[in-house]
Amino acid sequence: MGATPHADKPLTDRLLRSWVRCRRRAWLDRHANPGDRLYTAHRTLQLDDQQRGFVALLPGKPGHGQAACERGDAGVVGVRLRGTLLDDSALKGAALEAHPPLLERVTGSSRWGDFAYRPVIARQGRRLTREHRLQLALAGRLLAEFQGGPVLDGLAVAGSGRRLERERLPLANSLNRQLDDSLLRLSADLNRTDPPALTADRRKCTLCSWRGLCNDVASQEGHLSEVSGIGAKRREMLQEIGINSLQALAAANPKDLAGQLKRFGEQHAAMATPLVAQARVQRDGVVERLDALPALPELLNAPGVLLYDIESDPDARDDFLHGFVRLPNHGLLNDGVPSWDLTRASYHPLLVLQEHGEKRCWQRIQRFLATYPDWMILHYGETESLALLRMAERQGVSDKEQQALRERLIDVHARLRAHWQLPLSSYGLKAVAGWRGFKWGQSGVDGARALLWWRQWRGEGVHARGSIHALRWILTYNRDDGLATWAVAQWLLSGDQPKA
Repeated sequence: MGATPHADKPLTDRLLRSWVRCRRRAWLDRHANPGDRLYTAHRTLQLDDQQRGFVALLPGKPGHGQAACERGDAGVVGVRLRGTLLDDSALKGAALEAHPPLLERVTGSSRWGDFAYRPVIARQGRRLTREHRLQLALAGRLLAEFQGGPVLDGLAVAGSGRRLERERLPLANSLNRQLDDSLLRLSADLNRTDPPALTADRRKCTLCSWRGLCNDVASQEGHLSEVSGIGAKRREMLQEIGINSLQALAAANPKDLAGQLKRFGEQHAAMATPLVAQARVQRDGVVERLDALPALPELLNAPGVLLYDIESDPDARDDFLHGFVRLPNHGLLNDGVPSWDLTRASYHPLLVLQEHGEKRCWQRIQRFLATYPDWMILHYGETESLALLRMAERQGVSDKEQQALRERLIDVHARLRAHWQLPLSSYGLKAVAGWRGFKWGQSGVDGARALLWWRQWRGEGVHARGSIHALRWILTYNRDDGLATWAVAQWLLSGDQPKA
């Protein structure tokens, strides 16, 4: 295994958390240039969730540091726990360190009196993960030494207010053995000369601050995850039959590959031809049309289109903004091509606050859509259509009206995938619209950043709103997403026109 870490470089809870998510990430946290990190709003959102959960858990403001522990405050933040690994493994004597986000006073005994503390973390998701368990285990082990008394369990909280969920985790011997094994393996990875290989499932890389570095490596290596349509499981299947790179997949015979993949299931065999074709367009940097049918025939005679995009807070199940860009069709030009003038486009945001209720939200959307009865509604991905149709169903809209609405909704992403293969590793809106040359007005913005701005503006209620600038940024981002959807749709329309 790896050598014992230097005393000035302890194994920390942060490194352990990164390692559980991705072995390569922990190595980069320790060794890479911090200047290569990219901002991600997800960590800030997690800290916001954490703060809301802790406020709901505690009766008052927490104390800070060891002095607060000595006083017996109900909650304590800002405590740095240090210790060493005392087992008989290769890591004996290794320095350990943890910064638990909160300590909660509980019944027990400690060096300070007839009370003790336990570590508390904020849980994202619906259940405790290995990451949560090991984080609590490390904090509990070091806390026991710090307070001079046992730590029997840790606590994970989720949500806030009346929705606060509490889950107690016993810090049993089996969990401590898992912690020891993880620390040993973490140390071995940190002491490598080169970073561990790229993770098999790179979909979560979009949340990581090291994504720029790893994306460059994946592109250079021709990593199979770079092929659109290949996730971790399918990558494992391909590797098992000897295909280890984008280039190897592009060179494969689709019929032979289908026969090899058939042992994993008919659905995987059916994907052989499209996967090989996708790998080839990415390898060659070309665009390939899948059929001669028009992708957007509905737009030829449509009086206009409504470009639709939703901004949401998924944890709160709150679609807080329904944004529409109104784009009229000025009729057919001499060559029979519709005339779409973006200078005449207008943005119509429908901001929805939960205190307004869904009924009021639906009435506003219904009135707006009724103003343009024959206009098609374009969106990118299924999120918008599912949300709108489910809302209509919950509000008691008739089957006939629901069908009429369904016929107006056009998923530009689905039409793109059905008619074209692009030399891109992702068919997401950012990737495809960016490939077409579209530029968002605000650089580096995504849905997570918009959600962060929303929470900052929403504040604690109608009388405690945040800066109006945050709301303006959200509206700008939402409008740009609608215009980006049109950039893709316009390209599809150009491909629909007959060649002279």
